[in-house]
Amino acid sequence: MYELAIRSHFDSAHYLRGYQGRCENLHGHRWQVEVGLRATELNEIGLAFDFTELKAILKDILGGFDHVCLNDIQSFKDINPSTENIARTIYELLESKLKDERAGLSHVTVWESPDACATYRK
Repeated sequence: MYELAIRSHFDSAHYLRGYQGRCENLHGHRWQVEVGLRATELNEIGLAFDFTELKAILKDILGGFDHVCLNDIQSFKDINPSTENIARTIYELLESKLKDERAGLSHVTVWESPDACATYRK
C-alpha cells in the first residue's frame, strides 16, 4: 500500500454559532490542510498519483475558502464552520473531483492552529 500526502493552507475568518465562549466571536485562522491518498499500485512511470495534479485540485477547492468569512459561503450556511466540518467538506469536494481509479482519498486533516486539528475519513 502506498500513502501520499500534500499540504496547503488558506486564510479565513469564522465564528461558531451557539458556542459559549470566545469562538462565538468572529476571528481568523491560517488553516493548514493535509490531503492523504492511498493506492495499491503505481502507474507505468512509478507514480501512485501526480502531486502536481492533486495540488491543483486542492488549490481550486481552497480558493473558495480563502480570505472570506466561512459562515457566509454556501457550504456553511446550515452547519458551523468548525474544524471538523471544514475537514469533512473539503474531503467531500475532493472526492467528487478525484477520478483516478488507482488512488483513493484516505483522509483530510485541517489544523486551525499549530496544536489543534481534526481529521475526516470515510
